Amino acid sequence: MQRVPEPQRRCILKELTYLALDTARARGATYADVRIVHRRTQQVTVRNGAVSGLTDAETLGFGVRVIADGAWGFSASSLLTRREVERVAAEAVQIARASSAVGREPVDIGPPQAHGDTYRTPFEIDPFSVPMEEKMALLLAADEAIRRVRGVRVAQGSVVAWRESKTFASTEGAFIEQEIVETGGGIVAYAVGDGEIQQRSYPNSFARDQRTGGWEVVLAMDLPGNGERIGSEAVALLTADPCPAQVTTLILGPTQLALHIHESCGHPTELDRVFGSEAAYAGTSFLTPEKLGVFRYGSPIVNLTADATIPGGLGTFGYDDEGVPAQRVPLVRAGLFVGYLTSRETAVQLARLRGEDPAEARSGGAMRASGWDRIPLIRMTNINLEPGEWTFEDLIADTDEGVYMETNRSWSIDDKRLNFQFGTEIAYEIKNGRMGRLLKNGIYTGITPRFWGSCDAICDGDHWRVWGTPNCGKGQPAQVAHTGHGAAPARFRNVQVGVRNT
Repeated sequence: MQRVPEPQRRCILKELTYLALDTARARGATYADVRIVHRRTQQVTVRNGAVSGLTDAETLGFGVRVIADGAWGFSASSLLTRREVERVAAEAVQIARASSAVGREPVDIGPPQAHGDTYRTPFEIDPFSVPMEEKMALLLAADEAIRRVRGVRVAQGSVVAWRESKTFASTEGAFIEQEIVETGGGIVAYAVGDGEIQQRSYPNSFARDQRTGGWEVVLAMDLPGNGERIGSEAVALLTADPCPAQVTTLILGPTQLALHIHESCGHPTELDRVFGSEAAYAGTSFLTPEKLGVFRYGSPIVNLTADATIPGGLGTFGYDDEGVPAQRVPLVRAGLFVGYLTSRETAVQLARLRGEDPAEARSGGAMRASGWDRIPLIRMTNINLEPGEWTFEDLIADTDEGVYMETNRSWSIDDKRLNFQFGTEIAYEIKNGRMGRLLKNGIYTGITPRFWGSCDAICDGDHWRVWGTPNCGKGQPAQVAHTGHGAAPARFRNVQVGVRNT
């Protein structure tokens, strides 16, 4: 679509959405929705004192999803013309009718969702308004600080800006316009010696932390001010003692706990995994429907919430890709498993399975697609471990013996999200209520409900924040989602750490 003034652009997009819906209805669809998505992504990467990557990319297209003859159909295109909109809507209906031949139960998406609204991410500084030269200068300053440390072999850093403008409309009367803005960045130091590599990342693992917000998100990280520290830690890890193999008390820092929440709490509560429609990519779930409301997931202090409304989270938005409002959904309360991440369809399926009225079934607003060319799936919003009452200093002082681990380096978890192993970049021994010697190659293993059942302390709101995970994979064809996880340091008793000799 050619660039036109904003009022005219919005008018054109609205006209095209109605054309898609009218075409689908005329072809026999009993329900249809359309998403027009325009995304811009800008990324700068530096490595060892030089700019190693610079991208500024845009994508624009639309997708039409329909129900016809009781089955789903979907089609999409990057060509925004009236003729193509009509073709794609008709094709979606044709696909739905072909799908109905499989003979499954007719699709039921429950009560209508007819919201009309506009939502925009609040931010202070538009990340796309910041000159590339300023972004490069910030990263090069951080890179220089890292490389001042003798023994660092590789220093790298990146910043990213992401904006998605989305128009959603449905035959139920919904018409929603959203603009989501995300900004992120991070630095990594690598040290090499005696046949091994050690790394330290800041502020999070896998190159960056990312949040909904503007350039102020990156400025708050103070990447240059933390470069020398992470470089020194990477070098120190080369000569640190390995994490000993033992059963002990484990305290997890917030970034590691955020990734653990993602893998062992977020994924198993996705209801499409439970029902088996997402079994191929990364397994199903141990949280089967008969456990809802009765299964002891964790200790009484464990409270987990899916919250799409919290400021700054990568899973924060106004409406999901079915036009359902963002909301807070309890998953675990006082250690008891009480809720799932749901779509409109799976909420109805769950209600029927439990003998409840399908007409009262309500989606938790967790359906999101990675782009205009993908059908929405159940995805995590912001899956948060609610804060407790401890200060970090008191938590350490109250621990006679144990290990503190922070910043994810690796993870492995089975297809039901039960048995897991996580590795961290850095660890410290705890002795007599004090942080002691540095440890490398921190590893811990466990079984999900036993692990969360051993949680006996969580730090308070002063130590709690939402961390971004912009690389969550799911679906075939694959989709990458942006999710958030709120966490504060927490303590777990009788955990296996280190590598056991067999």
